[in-house]
Amino acid sequence: MVPKVGQRAPDFALKNHLGDTIRLSDYRGKCNVVVVFFPLAWTPV
Repeated sequence: MVPKVGQRAPDFALKNHLGDTIRLSDYRGKCNVVVVFFPLAWTPV
């Protein structure tokens, strides 16, 4: 399911580089969040 413009993003959880679980809802109402995917420099992607 893709959210529409102006609709709230669904909550999700990911692990950070330290192995800690981070949830989008941890930041809701506190700051703006930008989620970006970038492949590591040595990967063939």
